[in-house]
Amino acid sequence: MMSDQFEPVIVGFLCNWCSYRAADLAGTARIKYAPNMRAIRVMCSGRVDPQFVLKALREGADGVLIAGCHPGECHYVNGNIKALRRYILLKKMLHQLGVDDARVQLVWASASEGTILAAKVDKMTEEVRALGPLNWREKVIGGNGHRLVPVPEEV
Repeated sequence: MMSDQFEPVIVGFLCNWCSYRAADLAGTARIKYAPNMRAIRVMCSGRVDPQFVLKALREGADGVLIAGCHPGECHYVNGNIKALRRYILLKKMLHQLGVDDARVQLVWASASEGTILAAKVDKMTEEVRALGPLNWREKVIGGNGHRLVPVPEEV
């Protein structure tokens, strides 16, 4: 039986050294969590350019999760602090575009914290499901074909 309930697509940018390994641990430990996140491994959360997040949303994601090492534990010294700064600025911009705060989230999860990452994915999935589909073209660009904001076509 197919469910008519909206299932959000969440793109997860996961740090290679911590969060991606936490997701791997969750899988090997058979920790059940929502299958809605599509994981993309990046070497460091500090390498997640805001354009990557915008492209994910523009191309159909309903939410984006950025996950990295805890502050003070970054393999690249301060990459996660860079990620935090970018995240704060990105959230302000998305707010101005009318995109709900819950659609882009940040979590710190070390390699041993599979349960923390799984819980965050579950929580975010529920929050984004409650918001419904993003519909970037209608919400941000405008459904009548006229752009409300300039959006680069290619990233």
